[in-house]
Amino acid sequence: MKGNIKEKEVHDLFEYKSKQQTINIGGVKVGGIPGQNPTVLVGTIFYHGHKIFRDEKTGDFDRKQAEEVINGQEEISDKTGNPCMLDVVGATPDTMKKFVEFTASVTDAPILMDGPTPDAKIAGLEYASEVGLIDRVVYNSLILEYKQEEIEKIKETGLRNALLLAYNPKEFTTTGRIKAIKKLLEVTREVGIDRPLLDTCVLDIPGLGMACRASFELKNEFGLPVGCGAHNAVSLWKGLKTKFGKQAVKPAVASACVIAAAVGADFVLYGPAEDAGYVFPVIAMTDAAYGYLLFEKKVALDRKHPLYRIA
Repeated sequence: MKGNIKEKEVHDLFEYKSKQQTINIGGVKVGGIPGQNPTVLVGTIFYHGHKIFRDEKTGDFDRKQAEEVINGQEEISDKTGNPCMLDVVGATPDTMKKFVEFTASVTDAPILMDGPTPDAKIAGLEYASEVGLIDRVVYNSLILEYKQEEIEKIKETGLRNALLLAYNPKEFTTTGRIKAIKKLLEVTREVGIDRPLLDTCVLDIPGLGMACRASFELKNEFGLPVGCGAHNAVSLWKGLKTKFGKQAVKPAVASACVIAAAVGADFVLYGPAEDAGYVFPVIAMTDAAYGYLLFEKKVALDRKHPLYRIA
């Protein structure tokens, strides 16, 4: 990078009062001025109803098929220059450990440990700590209604990476999201999490707009990496298939992800990792467009940036 990036002088689309931070999780850079570092894309695996399962209750799955899903995301990540992570869902302590172990054996990508209960995620933390994976895992996620056991295990294992979810059921607004993150940041500072990812919480189409606004406000105030699960806006869109047909779903998911990236999201959870082929190219296009704004300002970009990869 040539010289220091001054936020208010880079380009006119994004002006932040706070210095934008880039953090490194398992070798993946997240954050910075939009266009500087490519948007990190996170695909989900072992989710409820995933076709790779032979028996979802026991966690028995087709290992070859699961490996193909993981490799498919990595292949398109290499083509576009957008780094990837995997959101690994474990419904129970046993399945969480099993799925994290398998995923870590197949890929070097960072792993978001995503479970419906604190017990499942705590078990994942214990396993990651035992086998030396703790720097590669991201706790997904901490919410305002966290359990004390979660905090204690985070401190015990020395975890530094966590996704903070701006879910605020008492105030489900843009302001409510920002309040939730501020409270969670106070907690994480105390327990040693110094590489937080701020998820501004998307549950439906209106929530996508509020989440995007909250993303700008949080980057402006804290300079930390922000993002969201943009695909949720589509998964809960009840009239999409009935009014427009199944063929409208994939473009809608890709568009939701682009909306988030276009307003400065540093990472996007895009849903099933199988959808990588729909999402990576359009996010890479967005990154290339914004990256060129930096290029115009004589800011050198990494040769792996989408600007150099997708043409």
